[in-house]
Amino acid sequence: MTTLRQLEYLVTIVDEGSFTRAAERLHVTQPGLSHQFQALEREVGAPLLERLPRAVRLTPAGRAMLPHARAALADAERAATAARRAAGIATGELHLATLYSLSVGVLPAALGAWRDRYPGVRVRLFEHRHTDDLIAAMAAGQADIAVGPPPADWEGPVRHVGTEEFLVVTRAGDPVAALDHAPRVRLADLAEREWVHFTPDSGLAELLEHACAAAGFHPRVAVRTEQAPSAANYAAAGLGPTLVPANTVPPHFAGTVLRPDPPVQRPLTAYTRTNPDPVAAAFVDVLAEHAPLMPRHIRKRLRDGAGPR
Repeated sequence: MTTLRQLEYLVTIVDEGSFTRAAERLHVTQPGLSHQFQALEREVGAPLLERLPRAVRLTPAGRAMLPHARAALADAERAATAARRAAGIATGELHLATLYSLSVGVLPAALGAWRDRYPGVRVRLFEHRHTDDLIAAMAAGQADIAVGPPPADWEGPVRHVGTEEFLVVTRAGDPVAALDHAPRVRLADLAEREWVHFTPDSGLAELLEHACAAAGFHPRVAVRTEQAPSAANYAAAGLGPTLVPANTVPPHFAGTVLRPDPPVQRPLTAYTRTNPDPVAAAFVDVLAEHAPLMPRHIRKRLRDGAGPR
């Protein structure tokens, strides 16, 4: 029967790239590690690793098994943590996976409130560029809970916690802000502009492309960046308009802020592989209460006018 210890050996050998370094990290002898790994391969009925002169390489069977091994180890750790919590221990670590844009705009307020309410539970944060990367990492057992757009075909629990709204940001005094429908803007009115875009592996790049396609054009690129705050700053400097989550625009921002017409929105969810333990469930409650999906300073700015305040 395959044991958690054998799965730990597989994961560690892959992570370290050699049996020798894996044995050192696990504080076991190399013959003992090799013996247990060979027993795992016999149990599986196929080689899991190809031993190269200076490295190891996963076989097809090993590639298929590795994410399940990582998930099993993560589940075992969460089970031990849940038992400690049930015994009344209010300490530990919550593993949280999310997107870079949410880490910038949504999570700071929620994590601050979490720290005030549960100071004994630390948070380990895993950040990803794209929703697909986040879903894959969560499926492999990276975290206790993921925060991001709704995951397609997800088999575990998913809770909707709100909807992000995206805003067009451009330079102060941009003539588009003087159009009759300001502080709203039709993306089609910006079709001839060069845009501050995002790196191709970013989920924000995909969202911007879809929004512009719905308006009937493909955005020309002035510059690309990975982070929403950088995009907003480049737009304010006059490099071109961009589209960013409202919660990433800081107070007293120097550029022009406009609401797309029709709105560009992104649902926000929290999801787990299995029913969340009490600490993960408590975090979702805090997130739903404190996530600044449309900050007050942005609401006021859109109500009073698009320019800087």
